Amino acid sequence: MDLGQARHWENQSTVNEFLLLGYQEHPALLFTAFLTTYMAILLGNGLIVVVTTWDSALHTPMYFFLRSLSGLEMCYTSVTLPKMMANLASGDPSISLPACTSQVFFLLFLGGAECYLLAVMAYDRYLAICLPLHYMTVMSHRVQMGLVSGSFAVSLPMQLVQIGLIFSLPFCGSNKIDHFFCDIPPVLSLACADLYANELVTYTDSILFVIAPFVLILASYARITRTILRLPSGTGRQKAFSTCSSHLTVVSLFYGSAMLVYLRPQTSDSVKVDKVLSLLYTVIIPLCNPLIYTLRNREVKASIGRLLSRKHSFEVGTG
Repeated sequence: MDLGQARHWENQSTVNEFLLLGYQEHPALLFTAFLTTYMAILLGNGLIVVVTTWDSALHTPMYFFLRSLSGLEMCYTSVTLPKMMANLASGDPSISLPACTSQVFFLLFLGGAECYLLAVMAYDRYLAICLPLHYMTVMSHRVQMGLVSGSFAVSLPMQLVQIGLIFSLPFCGSNKIDHFFCDIPPVLSLACADLYANELVTYTDSILFVIAPFVLILASYARITRTILRLPSGTGRQKAFSTCSSHLTVVSLFYGSAMLVYLRPQTSDSVKVDKVLSLLYTVIIPLCNPLIYTLRNREVKASIGRLLSRKHSFEVGTG
């Protein structure tokens, strides 16, 4: 952009709020659907946090990482759904520039942390299946804490850089976003400046937080598969695969949607597709995770049964 263009944009009125127009039709129905889904997400993931904390039989590295993932999912979905419901209830689609900035930042920060946390969970399964004799020695509580903390720490600086670049741009003219919440593609579409640096950082971010951890997951499961196929017992192979199936399902859903949103080429239909995909990775996946991990995990189901029976016994005793 030359000096004349820069002065032209400086003379334009700067946008200080956005209008989210992704849910103009059927607001009452959407509000009910979002509220029901949000409560289910909090209940399902909260139950996993409570059960894996309460039951000493689940005080293992695998369930520590699952508890961390469930807590992250509750935070992740809380970035968007409460504001979406507030806009629907009030009929006011506006979101202030600071609120939009916060929304994009926490989506990026928590999303990046989740990518690496899923990679950590794959590494945990690799150690448990491929190196069982050294598993508890290597995966100490200190290492567990370090891996979870590192997943968040590695995401923070890159997302701060990206947020700084995005919201230092001038937003002039239209402030209407055809989306459910503030996200990178719809926000950048309103900027009146050269986006080369932003696009470069976005692709770098995608490589670091989508491609890199995904490659780590693939490498872990390649070693796991090779080890499992060498097991002499069919029952042992089935048991080993079953411990990985829930995590693989979650990885497929999460990375599939993330790659479709951030790595596919932009077309004339991108806005509509992005709106649908955004609900997949911000609403549907956090809703499905507790179902995937409870319905396919005998230990979690047994622990929930013990917790409920203990609560029932307590209520009968006090009654």
